[in-house]
Amino acid sequence: MELAVGNIYEGKVTGIAKYGAFVSLEGGKSGLVHISEVANTFVSDVANHVKMGQSIKVKVVSIGPDGKINLSIKRVEEAQPQKETAAPVKKREEESPTQRLNSPAKHQKYNMAPIPAANEDSGDINFEDRLKKFMQESDSRIADSRMYSDRKQRSRRR
Repeated sequence: MELAVGNIYEGKVTGIAKYGAFVSLEGGKSGLVHISEVANTFVSDVANHVKMGQSIKVKVVSIGPDGKINLSIKRVEEAQPQKETAAPVKKREEESPTQRLNSPAKHQKYNMAPIPAANEDSGDINFEDRLKKFMQESDSRIADSRMYSDRKQRSRRR
């Protein structure tokens, strides 16, 4: 049987190392699932994700000129269609820039007041007011930052 890059095959884990897992495929061929291709999350120990003799599905990532076969477990999971019961993800394009700037989480994080919506009649004036308010808040934050850094430096000099 000839292996093709991009295809998914069933294999059996034959060895586990610090850097990945060795998988035996059909036709007597064997490949390596690198630790970075085991799961979509951080993997500190491959043995926590696969066991010796376990039958797993792998995707062929590449086949080197020397015959080395690189495999992936996480790309099999990505290739499988996700369940339709999952909540739809809201796209960023649906939000206007003003809505993103006025999100409550952002205002809580940076401790700032929401920006009032721009009226079509006074677009330039409203912008000027908002810019002036931004500059004042910015200057205030910079002054606070400098005051705090000056305190740190004075205490270290003693």
